[in-house]
Amino acid sequence: MGEKRGNPATILVLALTYFAAAKLGLKFAFVNPSATLVWLPTGISLTAFLILGYRVWPAIFLGAFLANLTTAGSALTSIGISIGNTLEGVLGCYLVNRFAASRRFFERAQDIFRFAFLAGMVSTAVSATVGVTALALGGFASWSMYWTIWCTWWLGDGVGAIVVTPLVLLWRENPSLKWSRKQAIELAFLFVGLFFTAYFVFGGRFHSVVKNYPLEYLCIPFLIWAAFRFGRRKVATATFFLAVIATWGTLHGFGPFSRQSQNTSLLLLQAFMGIVAITSLALAAETTGHKRAEEHVRQLAITDPLTGLANYRRLLSALELEIKRYGRTGRSFAILLLDLDGLKKINDSHGHIVGGRALCRLGEVLRAHCRRVDTPARYGGDEFAVVLPETTAKGAGQIAARIRERVAKDEEIPAISVSIGIAVFPEDGETIETLLSQADRSLYDMKRQLHESLPAQAKRASR
Repeated sequence: MGEKRGNPATILVLALTYFAAAKLGLKFAFVNPSATLVWLPTGISLTAFLILGYRVWPAIFLGAFLANLTTAGSALTSIGISIGNTLEGVLGCYLVNRFAASRRFFERAQDIFRFAFLAGMVSTAVSATVGVTALALGGFASWSMYWTIWCTWWLGDGVGAIVVTPLVLLWRENPSLKWSRKQAIELAFLFVGLFFTAYFVFGGRFHSVVKNYPLEYLCIPFLIWAAFRFGRRKVATATFFLAVIATWGTLHGFGPFSRQSQNTSLLLLQAFMGIVAITSLALAAETTGHKRAEEHVRQLAITDPLTGLANYRRLLSALELEIKRYGRTGRSFAILLLDLDGLKKINDSHGHIVGGRALCRLGEVLRAHCRRVDTPARYGGDEFAVVLPETTAKGAGQIAARIRERVAKDEEIPAISVSIGIAVFPEDGETIETLLSQADRSLYDMKRQLHESLPAQAKRASR
């Protein structure tokens, strides 16, 4: 899915980023200098492979090698660990692209669960196995501690992938901050509430109160709130926000996961954060999917399936809205009623597929030449309508002339033409029925004038 880029500047920046994140994580290595439960580099590595492609593997290898060489072990063990870290990212990228990616990342709950299993459990087992084996063979880890170190390594890598990768990929997919004032206020309340709740649970001030109770679950409603109201990106952000506060508090010996062993404390915390991250992200994906499906159904209910314009139901709603608006503002509006000339002849001569295409061509003209506030609609059969808010008869006539001119310039075969009737509210009618009736009379007056002019034009042409 990612672009295949591997230029030196990208390699260098990625290697330095990986190195800095690795050195930060290794500060919290308690069972072995090379094994930590706080390991953001796995998320960085997987994200880089998914976005940039496999050619950036030297950056991951270099960053991992330098981080381990400057921490503990020998050059040989550092090479072995770096190979495992690189293979972890490569395998994770392949498995995610192959089995856990639809059109966009984390779009469906099943893809999220597959991602958690493949990238958070399977590929991370490679790094843990290669890394701990290299340390044990090099004499930097006891074989009796093999599984303790392995579990620490594996869980740290897994949670790093689960928390960091969705955060980066979802923000990259949609970096804009198009929030309304109401949404911004709600988001502020959400994150302020999450902060104070997380501080209450994982801060030192209330540690004596919360240490014996499972109050970490007080944070979950905020993630559910984010999932239902704001979707996957905000959930990933809120999860990361919570993870930072919870990790800080647990490392300082605070919160419900605090134990005598710091590694055990982090082990419990990371298991909790991994489960919460996947569950909340899956909930957000399902909620977004339901909202998308509901919007699709709503659009089908008000949209003509052939042309994509508004249908008759939406047309009536637009007319009702404009009549109510007139009652508040006193500003008139106009309606155009259009008829595609000779549609039956086109169907008989060229077939119904070409006839359907002719209707779509007229629909495209209306869509292109209407204002955003206008409502172009398919009235039924070969008839269309356009509701023009705050438009006079003169303005409606100019728009009608522009539409006829644009249709006449359409060079697609067969050629099409359109007749247009105009009615203005309230001069031509004060109800929807009378307004449409007047527009219909205006339309057929135009058709009659057109037919009457044809014989005269033929006579002039024969002289």
